[in-house]
Amino acid sequence: MSGSSAPVIGLTTYLEQVRTGIWDIPAAYLPSDYFEGVVMAGGTAVLLPTQDPGSAAGVLDRLDALVITGGYDLDPAAYGQQPHPSTDEPRGARDAWEFALLKGALARGLPVLGICRGAQVLNVAFGGTLHQHLPDVIGHGGHRAANGVFATLPVRIVAGTRLAGLLGESANAACYHHQAIDKVGESLVVSAWDADGVVEALELPGDGFVLAVQWHPEKSLDDLRLFAAVVDAARSYADSRCG
Repeated sequence: MSGSSAPVIGLTTYLEQVRTGIWDIPAAYLPSDYFEGVVMAGGTAVLLPTQDPGSAAGVLDRLDALVITGGYDLDPAAYGQQPHPSTDEPRGARDAWEFALLKGALARGLPVLGICRGAQVLNVAFGGTLHQHLPDVIGHGGHRAANGVFATLPVRIVAGTRLAGLLGESANAACYHHQAIDKVGESLVVSAWDADGVVEALELPGDGFVLAVQWHPEKSLDDLRLFAAVVDAARSYADSRCG
């Protein structure tokens, strides 16, 4: 990438059976608001369909930042648990692909933004665990209002974190999750909580950009600060490679 070009941001995708018109086929896809957020913030969006984890390094060589997107639950085996009855059937191929991308991104200092499932991938990659069914822990399902309906929840942002520097002391978060971070992964810090004490954001301290939110910023594209932050970090990464 040249410093004058829009930085290239890779976004992971779903891999599911999809019906469209007369077709009922396995397909890689991503809701458009994810890549619209990247483009609106000044980046070039590239979708990263699930594939052989061995190809992750070659893919990352062509990127300036990585966004690990939302989606179905991680396989609980990744954090040493048996599945809860409400936990989704494992998507092992996607799990392996995203863990490989994240490992490679961290190794080369590539900026990383995690969204919802992406926050959980980050936490588990650092040895953390998840609450598999949040209503069992907090006594209500308010983090997922209804099927296909996002809840809007206030979150408190921890002073002094990267997230606080981007968003200030609080945010209204568009949430759609029934799982959440339990034990925080080693070296990660919590950068936001909600009123129930649920972890709503994590980050890796240091100069690199590694930040993940449990909520869905792509559902509020009138506020591009998180997308702008990862695009800015990607631009700096691209400039450093050119230098």
